[in-house]
Amino acid sequence: MIDLARGTSLKLTFDPVNDIWPIWSPDGSRIVWASNRGGTYQLYQKPASGVGQDELLLKSDGDLIPSDWSADGRFILYERLNPKTHDELWALPLDGDRKPFPFLQTPFNEQSGFFSPDGRWIAYDSNESGKHEVYVQTFPASGGKWQVSTKGGGNPRWRGDGKEMFYLSDDEKLMAVEIKTGSTFEAGIPKALFDLSAARTTSNTGYAVTADGQRFIFVSQMEETAPSSLAVVVNWTAELKK
Repeated sequence: MIDLARGTSLKLTFDPVNDIWPIWSPDGSRIVWASNRGGTYQLYQKPASGVGQDELLLKSDGDLIPSDWSADGRFILYERLNPKTHDELWALPLDGDRKPFPFLQTPFNEQSGFFSPDGRWIAYDSNESGKHEVYVQTFPASGGKWQVSTKGGGNPRWRGDGKEMFYLSDDEKLMAVEIKTGSTFEAGIPKALFDLSAARTTSNTGYAVTADGQRFIFVSQMEETAPSSLAVVVNWTAELKK
């Protein structure tokens, strides 16, 4: 974790295997992530302070990847890899019996699920049309579905007030869409905010947006440089005698 104000960093996990896809709890006190220390990716959690031990939060027979944490703190949304139905979206309740339940199980890949700020909607991307597009459904799912992107897209995010949504287009642009919610859902026409191709962003790692929708942070690939060379001279004392 990097403290942007102080410029300091804190290592949260120390296990020698992969610890990936961290998400914050709504109050910022905890971090949930996926780790394959047991052979498959399962959900672990730990206080954001770094104090304490890693705690296994959820274990399944398939890979699990955390996606989002509802603003009221009641649900964690995660992806589950099912060999029969590809990527599914599931919800883990954090109160009551804490029994996970499926949000979407289809023959297609549903990924990158994110709760709306009021917790009534979930935005996600799916390849059900033959390419990935951004969709929205109610939470819990009621059968209604609305397409947000128009020419391919993924990795949706909500603005803090729920009135705007962002996503990454297939041609490496960050898109913004006005959103209206009430008894139903309504999406405006997507507009490009800026081109990300020059920044060499890696869309598969996602991105973050501030609650006011004014600042974004992406993972960028470093420019490749030619490897430096090192010359070793042997028997150099003989050259001095010449």
